Order: sequence, then structure tokens, then C-alpha cells
Amino acid sequence: MAESPTHKFGQIIGDLLEEAIEPHLRKFADDHGLYLDKKGSRPARKGKKVTWMDAFGNAHDLDFVLERGGSAGKIVAPVAFIETAWRRYTKHSRNKAQEIQGAIQPLVIANQDAAPFIGVVLAGDFTEGSLNQLTSLGFKVLYFPYEDVVEAFARVGIDANFDEDTPDRDIYPKIEAWNNLSMKIKN
Repeated sequence: MAESPTHKFGQIIGDLLEEAIEPHLRKFADDHGLYLDKKGSRPARKGKKVTWMDAFGNAHDLDFVLERGGSAGKIVAPVAFIETAWRRYTKHSRNKAQEIQGAIQPLVIANQDAAPFIGVVLAGDFTEGSLNQLTSLGFKVLYFPYEDVVEAFARVGIDANFDEDTPDRDIYPKIEAWNNLSMKIKN
């Protein structure tokens, strides 16, 4: 199935959110003697995903896990589970909150002796109800509203504004502008 340009641009924003948060988590981990596990190779686990098992043997893929005493070759008890998420439309924000909750809560129960911190970094359109749902369950929420995301992209010359009625032909230039900027940064 072909990926729509709107979905692709949303994926760019979601990936950028993860990339923007990672250095802050890395610094925190370094300052506190923790190991930061994130997507990518790690000899202690198979594959590139950060996967943790709950008490029932179900696998949950996460964005970031902080471990006290962990290393590239050794997985130990988690001290924090942190997810990131981007949503453009509020109609899906409650579902995303429930997806995050469903992935992390069973891991907290399975690792209750470690009493892990649970956090989420959200960007885009999330309803007050979805934010309250996560907060009421013990999640610490860092939230960047849609307007802030659009403003951040505007600072580097990219119009990130779009809605459900934005035609594909108007999304392609946004993707191209991001790809061009990314190439300049990498070179």
C-alpha cells in the first residue's frame, strides 16, 4: 500500500521529535549514570527496536528506556520508559494516548520493583481529555501544540501547516523542503 504524502510528512515530524528529544535524554542519562536505550543496534538485544516484555510475555516496542547499570552489552531494570508521539488531528489523540498507555502500563507492572518513571513527549493536536488521561495514570507529559511545531518549521523556512483538506500537491513541496534542509545539515 502506498504511503500518502500527508502520512510521510507526519512521519518526518514524528521522527524529528524523537531526534530533538534524544540529546536531552542522553545528557540526563550521562549526568545521572544511566544507560539510554533507543532505536538502533545494541549487542544486548536482537534487532534495532527497543523491545521490553511484560509479565505475560507480550512484547512492547518503545522509543526510549533509561536503565541504571545498563550498558550496550547488558540490559538491566528500567528506571524510565519514555514515548514520543505526533498527531495532526485531535480525533486520533485519545487513541494514541491509549496506545501509549497500553504499551507502558504492563511494563510498569512487570518492573514494579524498579518503580520506573513514565513519560511522554507529545506534539501536534491532542485533546485536553487525552492529556488528562495520561496525566491521571501517572505519566509526566511534555506537550508541544501544533502551532508551536508549525512555528519551529517556519524558523527554518518550511511551511508545515496542513489539514485534512490539503491536497497532495501542496504536501510534496513540504517534504522536498525538509529533505533539502536535511541534506544541507548532514553535509
